[in-house]
Order: sequence, then C-alpha cells, then structure tokens
Amino acid sequence: MDQLFNRKYIIQGLFVLLALTLLGRLFYIQVASDKYFLDANNNALRKKFIYPARGVITDRNGKVLAQNQPTYDLMVTPNEVKPFDTLSLCNIIGITMEDFRKKFHKAVVQSRYQASIFQKLLSIQTYATLQERMANYNGFEVQKRTIRYYPDSIGGQLLGYIKEVNQTEIERHAGYYKPGDYIGKSGLEKQYEVELRGTKGVKNMLYNAYNVVQGSYADGKFDSLAIAGEQLTTTVDVELQKLGEQLLANKVGSIVAIEPNTGEILAFVSSPGYDPNMMVGRETGNNYMKIFSNPYRPFFIRPIKGRYSPGSAFKPVDALIALQDGVVNESTTVFCPGYYIAGNRRFKCDHASGDGSVAVRKSIARSCNVYFYDIFARMMLKKGRKNQHKAYEEWQEKVRKFGIGDTLGIDFPGESAYKLFRAEDYTKRYSKYWGYTTVLSVAIGQGEITTTPLQMANIMAIIANKGYYITPHLVKGIGNDRHIDAKYKEKHYVGVDAKHFGPVIDGMQDAVNSPIGTAKESMIPNILMCGKTGTVQNTHGKNHSVFIGFAPRDNPKIAIAVIVENGGYGGAYAAPMASFITEKYLTDSLKGRRINGATIEQYKSDNLLPVLKDKVPKQKPRADTSKVDTTKKTNPLKSTVATNQFNKTAVVPKNNATTE
Repeated sequence: MDQLFNRKYIIQGLFVLLALTLLGRLFYIQVASDKYFLDANNNALRKKFIYPARGVITDRNGKVLAQNQPTYDLMVTPNEVKPFDTLSLCNIIGITMEDFRKKFHKAVVQSRYQASIFQKLLSIQTYATLQERMANYNGFEVQKRTIRYYPDSIGGQLLGYIKEVNQTEIERHAGYYKPGDYIGKSGLEKQYEVELRGTKGVKNMLYNAYNVVQGSYADGKFDSLAIAGEQLTTTVDVELQKLGEQLLANKVGSIVAIEPNTGEILAFVSSPGYDPNMMVGRETGNNYMKIFSNPYRPFFIRPIKGRYSPGSAFKPVDALIALQDGVVNESTTVFCPGYYIAGNRRFKCDHASGDGSVAVRKSIARSCNVYFYDIFARMMLKKGRKNQHKAYEEWQEKVRKFGIGDTLGIDFPGESAYKLFRAEDYTKRYSKYWGYTTVLSVAIGQGEITTTPLQMANIMAIIANKGYYITPHLVKGIGNDRHIDAKYKEKHYVGVDAKHFGPVIDGMQDAVNSPIGTAKESMIPNILMCGKTGTVQNTHGKNHSVFIGFAPRDNPKIAIAVIVENGGYGGAYAAPMASFITEKYLTDSLKGRRINGATIEQYKSDNLLPVLKDKVPKQKPRADTSKVDTTKKTNPLKSTVATNQFNKTAVVPKNNATTE
C-alpha cells in the first residue's frame, strides 16, 4: 500500500515539473527573448540580407580576371503592398504594365509574406531615382548586391559564369540560398563556389506604417555582418591566356600549358570561346541562348573534354615503357624499309622510302612508325605468344600511370576520362582470338586509346620532370594565406627510371632542332625546345594539327600541348603556336620572326572554322594539304569558309578523330 502511495506522488511530481518547464519556456519566449518577438512582428521588422562581395579572381601575378561591380534589386513583399501609382514605378524601372502584372503574380505565387525579387539588376541611376520615392511604394524595398565584371573579357570557359539558383541547388546547399540568389554554374566560379560566395549578413530593420525604414532593431543587437568571399589566385598567366585565345581565334582547338615542377596550369585555352561579360546583366538569358545555339559549341571545354587520339604524342611514352621493360636499350636499332609486316598484315610508315636503321633517338626525331610497331611487338611477345593477353594487360597498366585512361583530378568541373582498353575489353570485342597484330595501332597512339589536351600536356610535364607529375591545377592559392589542397603538391611517379628519359628527350630535341626533325617549325631562337608533332586524322575534313613539347631542355619551365582542328600537319599551325606561347612565357617578349613564311599576325588572323553541312559549296575535291612535305616552307593556309558570330567562338561538332 505504501509503495502504491509513493508511486502516486512521484507521478504527480513529474506532471508538476513538466508544467513548470513549459511555463518557464513560455515566459522566456514572450518576455525574456527578443528573438521570437522579431519573428512574430514581420509587419514592422524585416530581415534584410546583406550580400557579401564575391571573391576576386586573379592570375598568378595578381592581375584581376574577375571582379565585382554594384547593382540593385527591387524586392517586393506582396502582403504589404497597398494601392499606389503603378505606372510611376513602371516608368522608373523601365517596364510595361503587362510586365508589372506578370512579375507581381510571380511574387504572389512564390510567397505573399516573404520578399522576393521583383526587378533585378537596377542601375545606380535608377536606384537613386527610386530611393527618392520609396515612401510611395509600400511593400517594395531595394536590396544591394554585386555582379561580376571581367576586365579583360577572356577565359569564358575557364572562369565560368554565375546564374540564379534553381530548387535543386537550394536544397543541396542546406538552405544557404533562396530564390533569386546567384551561384557559380560553370568553370572556376562553380568549382570554388563555397570559397568565393562569402557569408551573408543579416540586418533586422524596423519600418514605420509609411514603409520608411526607422533603423536597425535594438541597435543592431541581432544583426550579423557580411563576410566577403575569399580571393582566388589562379595559376594562369593572363598574357599567355590572351595570346593563346588570339592565336586560336576563328579556329577550333585547345592550348594547355603547365609548369612541370608544380603542376600549375599556365594557359587553359578552349576555342571557340566567349566573352564572359556576355553572361552578366539583363541580357544573360538571350546571350546564353545565342552561345548555346552556335553550331561550333562555345560552351564545350576542349582542354578537359576534347577527345583525341594522342598519335605521335604517345610515342615517347611507348619508348619509355620499352626501355624500362628492358626489351630494348638506347642503342637497339630497328630497320625501317617504309613498312612493317605483322602476321599477314602490312603497316605503313609515314615515310614511304623508309628511315633505314633507327634507334630510339632517331625514331622519335623522325616519328618512325616501324620502330614503335617493333618495340610494341617485343613487349607483347616477351612472355611468349600464349601470354600476349597478360603482357598487354601489364603494358596498359603502365600506360595508365602516365595519366591516360582516367581523369587527372584537375580542380575544374566536368573533366572527362576516355577509355584505354584493357585485355578483357579486347576479348569482348574479338573473343579470345586476338594478339598484338590485332591491336598494333595503339603502339603509335591510334585505335583504342584517346586522350584530352590536358592529358597530352601532362605527359610532357612527366617527361620534363623525368618520371613524375603533380596533379594539374588551376588555383595557386585561396585567401590571403594562399592555401591549397595538399593533393596539388603530391608527386605521382610513373615507374620509369630517370636514366631512360635521356635518349627520349634527345629525340624530342632533335625533332625540333635538327634538319631531320618533324617539329622544326617550333624552333625558338636561343631556347632549346624539345617536342613532337602529330597529325590527327579527321573523317569530317582536313586533318588536325598537333604539337606537344617542353622548354628549355635543362630545368624545364613550361610543358605544352596545342591542337588546331582542320590545321593540317603538325608543323603547319600547332608547332608555331606552341613556339610563340613558349617564347612569350620564357622571355616575356615575341621577336619578329616568320615561320613557314608567315608572321604571328597571320597565324592569328587565319580562319580555319569547318564548313557547316548546310553551307558546303558544290565544288571539285581539292588536294589534301595535310600531306605537304614537312621539309618545305609553306604559308599557313587561309580559309574564309566560316565566320564567327562572337568575337571568340566556334567549336567543331562531334570529333571522331584518330591519329596518323
């Protein structure tokens, strides 16, 4: 009985305690805390968000690439709007009455009780006029923010653009954004959105019955300051970026330059491009559709998405793997009669008369296909004919260490990884009946091996470093302390001893600086450059011009890959352009010189945009100019088949290229 009596008082005590807790909380809400008072009095108090300045983006030397300029948004809270002279407001902000009704209806649908953007991007002059009459427009207020401005109008794809958030982005960022806010949609603006956007501030503003602000509630006790976004210092050299975009004007292609010992990207050029200022202001929507509808696809970012067979750019990699495997040494010679016999198949060399007896150095300088067919066959047969599939699997794993077959991990959204076939992929295609003769084309960078321009430039960085690379990246530092992720300082070794790079680099030096070389057009006065030309076959028209290289030979400062679609053989466009970029970076000047009989201004002005299908004129077939003898000096080929509707635009349709 006593136990039951005690239990009764315990239960009563719990109820009393709960009641006291609720009463105490109610007292705190209604009397002690102003926070709930603010929430319950939105008619007199309004939360005004203070938008921070977006972080400035600079080049590696501090030159501003993206900055801010002030603008104003007219906000409306529909439930607070009272009858007023709508025509006067329309005249001030430059809209029609029909526009007014549409915008007000949109605001009502969004929320009657929360402020939303009624008219965005008002000029300073409009803002000044509006402020004088705000007392006449109950429910309306002006909100200050900043928008982007790009002083040099370069690097559209590199910098990216900002745009209004959608519902998915609002949900993804846990409520930081609200409708009408802006967010990075592409490029560095997207990749580093969190660092660039800063932190919003909040002011609790007190308004009177006439919609006139009375000041900050409680002397700002509940306010918070906006914190500006952090500055991004990029790795890009603005002068190289400008020069690259000028050289590729009215052309389709890409230029990627890397500082080998740091992985910092010096130039990131995708052509055709667009002026990033086109994606700012009231005309953003219209400009977006113009760029998007351009048949040359300016939004396509070629450095990380362009799909190309590496071709001759791959030959140094194949040579290094063969040297490391010990199937050849730098003195091992192969006789080239102008063709290579594999089983019952005959593979041609680029030089019909043959290159004679060649070792690794001469084979690279002359780009002798037969040499690379031969060393590939040796690697596939080193464990016997029955183990070719296993040998190939080991070989492709070694190739992957050079950054082929997967993404490199650049700090940029949307990097593509194109496939490098594994042994099982060939087995699915050919059943078990395949061997080295089936896949021999990969020995010279053709067939089932494709890369991006970034990967090609990174291969050159590996060779310049004699065995390693640092993940290519576009941001040198974030904020005042210039911190970056530690992964952009880590070395990735490719598993080839440094001693094997000597003969390969010798061959690349000869390719540029000797009479027998295929890349003589990239020779730079007083600078020892090492490189390799390539020709990418194009089923849609003239071949693509390719050059890869680095300079100077000793203590290399720049590694580069240049691809000019429809540019013909490698020495016609890609090699000269690479030499101009390299000379500019190493000497901070461009000496007046001619390559192939043309000046740098002629290379800039040439138009190589491919003819659109519906614009092709009926005419007799012309000779394939990509077959020009590289030992002869020829002028760059002029083309007027297409013009660019933007200052920097044009992109080829889908590229199904393989390499010669």
